[in-house]
Amino acid sequence: MTINPGWSVYVALAVLLAVTVGANQAARLGLGRDAVVAGVRAVVQLTLAAGIITFVVRSIWWSVVALLGMFVMAVLTTCRRVEAPGAWPWAAAAMACGIVPVLAILLATRTIPIEGIALIPVVGIVLGNTMTVHTLVGRRSFAALREEMGQYEAGLSLGLLPHQAIDEIIGRRVPEGLMPSLDQVRTSGVVTLPGAFIGVMLGGGSAVQAATAQVLVLFAIMATQSITAGVEARLIRARRLLPTDLAGSLVS
Repeated sequence: MTINPGWSVYVALAVLLAVTVGANQAARLGLGRDAVVAGVRAVVQLTLAAGIITFVVRSIWWSVVALLGMFVMAVLTTCRRVEAPGAWPWAAAAMACGIVPVLAILLATRTIPIEGIALIPVVGIVLGNTMTVHTLVGRRSFAALREEMGQYEAGLSLGLLPHQAIDEIIGRRVPEGLMPSLDQVRTSGVVTLPGAFIGVMLGGGSAVQAATAQVLVLFAIMATQSITAGVEARLIRARRLLPTDLAGSLVS
């Protein structure tokens, strides 16, 4: 099965976007304009990505360059979402700590070949989910620290070290960032049929091949997200990865 560009696709996209905007307006969510911008960006970016990927997959070196570019964009995006653009080196470190060992395992076991056509989609899926967990952990942790600054100061007054006082606040928030991914794994094949599964099936693969590919991706996502969340939490406790306002407030 293939889906080729054509009027039927264009009509479906327009109707779906209109439904999205209408639902936003009806519920007064205030995200109608954002949805349109996001939709237009998705069309443009995916069209460009299709052309770029068609070119870069022919060379492993160009594929590596493309993956590095994707990583940079992921870091910049998550830093913007957690309102900590100045902490991008630490965000990059947290995400790299999650992605590098997982990718090393996949390559060392020869689960995926060292070819652009295999690396780009697999690493892209894992990278996207790594970015998501970094954003979730950061947003929830930073919001908690802002709301519970009094608890942080109280902890210091009781003799806690800064990293201990921070941990008292963010300790229960960090696992929350991992819950959506764990729920996806728990319900795969029962509630959801994730992207890798559908992709293999649409590409003509068997159901067994699709299931194998999806399980591999899900396990890779769980591993990289767990490492990234753990490293990010350590960097927050060490007051390295923080928005500017919190960096000035969380002093010993």
